Amino acid sequence: MKLIIAAIKPFKLEEVREALTAIGVRGMMVTEIKGFGSQSGHTEIYRGAEYAVNFVPKVKLEIVVSDGMADQVVDTIQKTAKTDKIGDGKIFVLDVQSAVRVRTGETNDDAV
Repeated sequence: MKLIIAAIKPFKLEEVREALTAIGVRGMMVTEIKGFGSQSGHTEIYRGAEYAVNFVPKVKLEIVVSDGMADQVVDTIQKTAKTDKIGDGKIFVLDVQSAVRVRTGETNDDAV
C-alpha cells in the first residue's frame, strides 16, 4: 500500500476530489494547512498598509491506496490540480506498513 500526500491550492480541492472519485478512490483525509516552497510568500496590501504573507494557504490530501493504483492517483492529482502557476503544490508517495479498519478489524488492503 502507498500513502499519497498532496499539498494543493484550496480552490482545486473539489475538482481533485471529483477526479479521484471517478477513478475509484474511496476515501481521503483533508487538512487545511499553511506553508511555503519556492513561492516563499508574498506581500499584500490591506487598508493601505503593505504586509508580508510568509505562509500560503494550501490543502493537504492524505490518501492510502493499493500499490497498483498509486501511479494513477498521483497522475490524476497532478493533472487536476495543475494551474501552470507557481505554488501548484507537491505530491509525496510513501510506503504504508499496515492499516487496520477500527470497526471491523480488517487489515491492509481490505481496510482501505
